[in-house]
Amino acid sequence: MSTQTVAAPVLTAKDFATDQEVRWCPGCGDYSILAQVQKVMPSLGIPKENIVIVSGIGCSSRFPYYMNTYGMHSIHGRATAIASGLKAARPELSVWIVSGDGDSMSIGGNHTIHLLRRNFDVNLLVFNNQIYGLTKGQYSPTSEEHKITKSTPFGSIDHPFNPLALAMGADATFIARSMDRDPKHLQSVLIRAQQHKGASFVEIYQNCNIFNDGAFEIFTEKGTKQDTGLYLEQGQPLVFGANKNKGIKLDGLKPVVVELGNGVSADDLWVHDEKDFFKAQMLIRMFDDPNKGGEFYPRPFGIFYQTERACYEDVMAMQIEEIISTKGKGDLDKLLRGKEVWEIA
Repeated sequence: MSTQTVAAPVLTAKDFATDQEVRWCPGCGDYSILAQVQKVMPSLGIPKENIVIVSGIGCSSRFPYYMNTYGMHSIHGRATAIASGLKAARPELSVWIVSGDGDSMSIGGNHTIHLLRRNFDVNLLVFNNQIYGLTKGQYSPTSEEHKITKSTPFGSIDHPFNPLALAMGADATFIARSMDRDPKHLQSVLIRAQQHKGASFVEIYQNCNIFNDGAFEIFTEKGTKQDTGLYLEQGQPLVFGANKNKGIKLDGLKPVVVELGNGVSADDLWVHDEKDFFKAQMLIRMFDDPNKGGEFYPRPFGIFYQTERACYEDVMAMQIEEIISTKGKGDLDKLLRGKEVWEIA
């Protein structure tokens, strides 16, 4: 009897869209992020039934409704915990976590750092708009100091989180930043995140045009983005500027902005290395802070750091296999009965 091989259907972005009405505010940056995720999914070569989107609570957390994959709209701050359990039980799945700066950095901050240190092979997308959008405009853990909001009418006195620095401190094995208004760049970062074996932390600057409009405008507008953004490329010197006439060089351990020409060339500049743990920390902390009168630095975008480390689910599977081979399969009833016995007269 002859056998016939049936080719898997070629998927498109439309195959990952649902029939649900997308209900974000008109102009919200979430629309662009959704579109880029749907565009890259077919290129990953993963069947839709093996992809899971897990979200917490917030505007971004509507994501599972709009992705034609499996998914769960879970509870506030706990998407990372739920995704960890799913990945431990079903390691073959491609698990994506969608969260906001409030969901992942505030009530879910503890779960976020432990997901990263355990290094589950999942992708965590943090939509950072520096505000609480769903609850109508309170300041968030990433809001800048002196931010006037409904909950801080005289200006926030909180020092904000740097999400990438938090990820670095939690020993994340993949750390990146992109933005909603740079579709091609975001697509490339998402693909790299999926290709990485381990926990991928991707911060995405996302404009909330209702409660924090223009928070990242300087990095997205045509007239300013080339002079304020620094796009990281592996093995390439740190060059930026509308005419590619500026760069970053190291003066000892201090980054310095220089003009190219007059004896300064690209050969003198800092060359990006995604594997360099120490330089990654400098890049993550390198940004302009006008409130402290510091020197201006462009804001980096791209892959800051990646390294290889065993994934939690793989080590757990190995440990279970080893215990079974030496002690045999367990007896759940015996375990529940325990070793203690009480007699009631």
